[in-house]
Amino acid sequence: MPHDIEPRLLRAFTAVAEELHFTRAATRLHLAQQALSRDIRRLEQRLGTELFTRTTRQVALTAEGARLLLYARRILAAHDELAAAWDREDRPLLVDISATTGTAHRVLEAAREAAADREFVARFHSGLTGAAAEILAGRLDVSFGRLAGLDPAVRERLAHRPVRYEPMAVLLPDDHRLADRPAVALAELSGETLYAAAGNPATAEWTDLAERLFAGRGIGIAAPFPEIDGDEEFVRVVRKRGWSVLASADFLDVPGMVLRPLVDPVPLSPVSMVWRRGLRHPGLDTLRAAAGQLAARHGWLERPAGTWLPAADEALMRGRPRRHPDQPGVTGTCPTGHPGGGGTAHGRSRRTR
Repeated sequence: MPHDIEPRLLRAFTAVAEELHFTRAATRLHLAQQALSRDIRRLEQRLGTELFTRTTRQVALTAEGARLLLYARRILAAHDELAAAWDREDRPLLVDISATTGTAHRVLEAAREAAADREFVARFHSGLTGAAAEILAGRLDVSFGRLAGLDPAVRERLAHRPVRYEPMAVLLPDDHRLADRPAVALAELSGETLYAAAGNPATAEWTDLAERLFAGRGIGIAAPFPEIDGDEEFVRVVRKRGWSVLASADFLDVPGMVLRPLVDPVPLSPVSMVWRRGLRHPGLDTLRAAAGQLAARHGWLERPAGTWLPAADEALMRGRPRRHPDQPGVTGTCPTGHPGGGGTAHGRSRRTR
């Protein structure tokens, strides 16, 4: 057995093993599929065994591949913790807030005000699914969004703190039949088709939340569309295509459109602050403290009556703090559910918020 296998090869193998699809794994790793296939072949040659069976229709782990996956995950977790431990504490903290409005932006601004001597650099990623891959690759430190929408294997390598139950809304053209309502009941959207970032793999957690919300209500999701990069482009595409958009209550102004809260029930977008497990940085401590103070001041974690949220999201949001030696206050989970139960959206920078 070779003793010098590069973590890069194990990371490529783990991505394919978890996705069981080379194209999706390549997208997750931001690699060309040809380069990913080459890395897998190199690893198989080093180990002297096949790790996957491949047909034109599916990819499956061999018995040796399944055995390696257990070790690869532990090795990569240890590698990530080692990298985090040696991070320079004086470097800027890279924080994905997705947009210049909303919960994440407010947390970042509060942290900057509390620690003016530290540098927090904003990033504007398309969604938590994409941002989580960047965090695990070491190219990003913190993001915000719907944790329950991530793959469990990805969640296991992340730490998180619940921040807010964010009410959801709908963005309507100003000549829409419901545009003059102060609020829009979900039942009134029956027969409508809303844009919910379908087609953007980086926002898969938001599209999944929309599908759960719309199920059984007669509301459709707009056909997949490529990621829309930036606020200006988002405004242009949405107006040109005449879309109504599933959004969150804090959202950018779009000329010619109105934002209306959703009610009966009020769907919620669960926002958590997410970072790589094992990360040590004074800016992270400041950011976590700012999130906690804002949540306490504004009642962000007090769930109102008559709201909708999937049971899996509720369990993660209400998980009791699980103490770690290097991450005090990191939240775990508890098996809490709720009947009928909500996200943030966007094919542009992050979820359509």
